[in-house]
Amino acid sequence: MSVASGAGKTAKGWEGVVLKLMRAKDFTFTVTGAEQVTEHFRRVHLSDGGLLAAAGESLHPTMWVRLWFAAADGKPHQRAYTLVDPDPAAGTFSLEFALHDGVASDWARSAAAGDTIEATIQGTGFTTPEPAPERLLVIGDPASLPAINSLLDAFPDTPATVWFETQHAADAALPLRVHADRHDVRRVERGAGGGTALTERVRAELPPLLGEAGSAYVWLACDTTTTRTLTGWLRKDLAIPKGRVNGLGYWRP
Repeated sequence: MSVASGAGKTAKGWEGVVLKLMRAKDFTFTVTGAEQVTEHFRRVHLSDGGLLAAAGESLHPTMWVRLWFAAADGKPHQRAYTLVDPDPAAGTFSLEFALHDGVASDWARSAAAGDTIEATIQGTGFTTPEPAPERLLVIGDPASLPAINSLLDAFPDTPATVWFETQHAADAALPLRVHADRHDVRRVERGAGGGTALTERVRAELPPLLGEAGSAYVWLACDTTTTRTLTGWLRKDLAIPKGRVNGLGYWRP
């Protein structure tokens, strides 16, 4: 059995101190298995260490936790991951990793049954849009795939258009939980221009889908620069009410 730091508890540094002051709660998850979804995407199954029971009725779509890792120099390293298929009765869920270079991906690649990892929950939240959206407009990439799927699950009968940015050919096989009768997936290759292609597609294709003011709900989570650019455009140029746009930068290019 191993822990994320290799031995003992993972040091959390000043970030951990701040989170404690904000009444964050710590848990230890235990790996029960793992599966390689594609060459660049891995799903790890875990027991929750009491997290789901503690969450109770606050469990919500796109809910995430902070995992703690230790870099080679021993400094703490934390990254946020969305809960996949949480089962409060069983006390289990999965986490999904878009693999790249870094200590979090390294841990996910080698994670095996019996391994443990420390986690903190604080700051996650989701406000259900009121009135209920007539259409979901979703913008994301492999890093936000778990959150996208949880959002689609939370609104099973709502039509949705999803702009999904890909980086690898294998990303076409990633399990988006869409249904042909009500979901429209528009894949956009990231390419050398970073998020430029995604930004241009969304700007060209999203406005006609908004419908009457306030009838749609826009959710986006991709790299920080693209998310910031599109969120500003949605709120300022399209004048979409703040409560109908939820944008969060998931990673830095």
